[in-house]
Amino acid sequence: MSRPPVPPASGVSAAAGVPAADVLRARYAARLPASLADLAGPVSGTVKLPLHIAWSGMRAYDLDQPRQRMSLYRTVLAEGHREDLTALLDAGLLAAQWPVLRTLVSRHIRQVWEDAFPRLADRASAAA
Repeated sequence: MSRPPVPPASGVSAAAGVPAADVLRARYAARLPASLADLAGPVSGTVKLPLHIAWSGMRAYDLDQPRQRMSLYRTVLAEGHREDLTALLDAGLLAAQWPVLRTLVSRHIRQVWEDAFPRLADRASAAA
């Protein structure tokens, strides 16, 4: 009689034996723009997110309201594709919000963005 297969350890992808954290970081890294300058989204007004980003909950955000702006950025960083990041996020707003925003996103998103764009990590350190 054969034994059933042993499930992978927690946090490991069953398909490839790759740690889940590595899979997440690779997913977020693949979405990064080539440069922060590529982030040319709006800086004011109302932004309505597409369903593939805001698949549950709020879809329209007023960029002139700091909490709504922070929520939009958090959602787009977590769910957006590269094209969404460049169309919906602004480099200046991202950098200005980063010291707080970095505490609201997953550590995988934070690590990927700060590794790719040390300027963001520098802003976070300066604000601490």
